[in-house]
Amino acid sequence: MNRRKMLSLLGLSPALLAGTAGAKEIPANGKAEKVASGNSSGAAKITAANPKGTPPAIQLIPMAPRLDTLDGKTIYLVDTGFMGGGYLLQQMQVWFGKNMPSVKTVFKRKAGPYAEDDPALWQEIKTKGNAAIMAIGH
Repeated sequence: MNRRKMLSLLGLSPALLAGTAGAKEIPANGKAEKVASGNSSGAAKITAANPKGTPPAIQLIPMAPRLDTLDGKTIYLVDTGFMGGGYLLQQMQVWFGKNMPSVKTVFKRKAGPYAEDDPALWQEIKTKGNAAIMAIGH
């Protein structure tokens, strides 16, 4: 097997192929041989990392309760700044106005970049809104 391909499958850098001066390749049987390059320990040194790792425990969060109807409800349309997201939400606002006039829509632009929290907006939605649609892209 190609050593470069094997290292990439293990999640290791192909830069390891360069090795160090005087290092000797370990044979296929996995046993280290004595190194003839002046290493006095008598065995080649092998350092390896486990690419598997241990993932953190997953915390399950239940879905929000669903509304029985949208009639008379307030829906916040939240733009996170993703390219074209605001335009999509404005088109949804027009659609709601034509097809479901009993539904109040509120268009809001979230403060800061996508991953940054906006506690003021979340509090406003909890206080004044019944649902939210976010345009987060992809």
